[in-house]
Amino acid sequence: MATCEHVQSLPAEDPSPNTPQGCEDCLREGTRWVHLRLCLSCGHVGCCDSSPRRHASAHFDKERHPVVRSFEPGEDWRWCFVDQLIV
Repeated sequence: MATCEHVQSLPAEDPSPNTPQGCEDCLREGTRWVHLRLCLSCGHVGCCDSSPRRHASAHFDKERHPVVRSFEPGEDWRWCFVDQLIV
């Protein structure tokens, strides 16, 4: 079974979302999103890969922050971009 070392470096508590109203990049651009992801390194809220602009992945590509959490009500799963695993 594959493991992810990146979860060990996460803060004890999730960071506060920078923009709890939605994808901060889509809000700035005036575009739409499908689902939201919270960067567990810095609190960036970005849209998922099913969204047209894929801002959560773009944030990873730029900042290299490895782990996001679903920012959808009732969901608490986390994804590591580096290891391509649900963690």
